[in-house]
Amino acid sequence: MVMKRYAALLRGVNVAGHRRVAMAELRALLERLGYQRVVTYLQSGQVAFDAEGCLDDVLAARISQALADEYGSAVDVIVRDHDYFDAIVSHCPFPAGEYAPKQLHVIYRSAQPDPARLDQIDATALLPERFAVGDRAIYLLLPGGIGRSKLAAQLVQPRILESGIIATVRNWNTVTKLAAMTDEK
Repeated sequence: MVMKRYAALLRGVNVAGHRRVAMAELRALLERLGYQRVVTYLQSGQVAFDAEGCLDDVLAARISQALADEYGSAVDVIVRDHDYFDAIVSHCPFPAGEYAPKQLHVIYRSAQPDPARLDQIDATALLPERFAVGDRAIYLLLPGGIGRSKLAAQLVQPRILESGIIATVRNWNTVTKLAAMTDEK
């Protein structure tokens, strides 16, 4: 089977001192799972690795289970390959060069957003904040940043985020870094 380059996004680790996962331990854990060229980014739960071509959801489930076994609590994981991350960067509907990286974000999701749920958001009332739907992702343009964003808060509410869906947000610096980390070169 052919090896592919992937990245795993761990949701809610190392945020405000909660659910601590050391990146050296995360690298070692993925290596024990048999993945190769394991590299982490920052302390926020991004890890790139090579694995035999496999469904993203299968890899995510394996990593999530290994984390649960290691740390005693479930960690939600999203796994995507380089083509996906490259397309996320390429298809950004907002002119990335015109905004600071803290103003652009992507909500990575385990499944495509339900348009009917997104229709519940009064986008006009939230301007200048804006969002656009991508492939299992939602792009966010947040001129004031994410910290006090009403739009970002609405997009992760249970009435919008369907039951069983995993979602995790990354800023534009991390979005572009994920594409670079998963590049085969």
